[in-house]
Amino acid sequence: MTVQTGSRRPALSPNQARLAHAWRVVRATLFLALPLTALGLLAYLSGEPRLTSLVSEAYIYVVLVVGLAIFTGNSGIVSFGHVSFALIGAYASAWQTCCGPLRLIFMPDLPAWLATAQVPLLPAALIAASLAALVAFVLGLALMRLSGTAASIALLSMLFVFKSIYENWTGWTAGQSAIVGLPTYITIWVAIAGAVFAILIATAYRLSSYGLRLRAVREDEAAARASGVNAWAHKLIAFTISGFVAGLGGVLYGHFLGTITANMFWLDMTFLTLAMLVVGGMRSISGAVVGVLFVVAVREFVQLFERGVNLGGQMVSVPEGSREIVLAIILLGILVFRPQGLVGDREFGERK
Repeated sequence: MTVQTGSRRPALSPNQARLAHAWRVVRATLFLALPLTALGLLAYLSGEPRLTSLVSEAYIYVVLVVGLAIFTGNSGIVSFGHVSFALIGAYASAWQTCCGPLRLIFMPDLPAWLATAQVPLLPAALIAASLAALVAFVLGLALMRLSGTAASIALLSMLFVFKSIYENWTGWTAGQSAIVGLPTYITIWVAIAGAVFAILIATAYRLSSYGLRLRAVREDEAAARASGVNAWAHKLIAFTISGFVAGLGGVLYGHFLGTITANMFWLDMTFLTLAMLVVGGMRSISGAVVGVLFVVAVREFVQLFERGVNLGGQMVSVPEGSREIVLAIILLGILVFRPQGLVGDREFGERK
């Protein structure tokens, strides 16, 4: 009597394994990129500037929240300080692109080579995001030795420190005054490209061995250390990558509005980006994207009623500031009834 065993797939060669992994990254990215592109195209074809602007801003928040998710989602450490990297990226881009001859009026202490530079958006964005990543790396050398609540408090302190530095570094940042005249390069297509690029980076990291090891640290740091995982090094890698993506988000935000102040990158943006991540799901890139779109849609809906809506000949309105109240109620509801967020730890297009 013979026993037949199921045929096994032949082992992949190293090149085949690399190609299979690359395809998995691209496929996971496309599951998010294609719907975002379709939504952007619909907004563009509508011919409504307000809708196009709203979708563009939402996609910039996708970049910011995905940057936050790279670190917080994989490490389990809630970061209250990632908006600092957006601040760094926005100002670093302004140093390279801002306002022509007015640059020295706003920022009189810039060195001559920087004061006269006029760098195109793409290289300026990459340089600015790289500066944010460098700052994240240097600070992470110390901060990533912390875990849990201690790390979150330290990151919140970082937010306060950078806010103070940029508001008082008047020769380089105009202090508490606004820097105006940034080129408004950010069309709906640039916003889509930025969002897809951020998702690609986040997906590549999540599916890498580095992301897997950091998630092992998140689940049980002691066990991961006992298995030979260097928790500090893997937190530092994620922190640096997320700093780059958050810095890129700051660049896009500054060039979307055409003006920046340090106060733009403060507690309001910190709360909003964290709320988006928590609502969608902290442990998945899909959750980060869904959280942004959901919160933006809710805020826009409530804002319509803040301006007043005619329902059956009767003007119906709610007090100004209702957006924040509604968002807080939604956030509390998510934390109580669905703490894993709307999406949880699932990724669109991937089998559990």
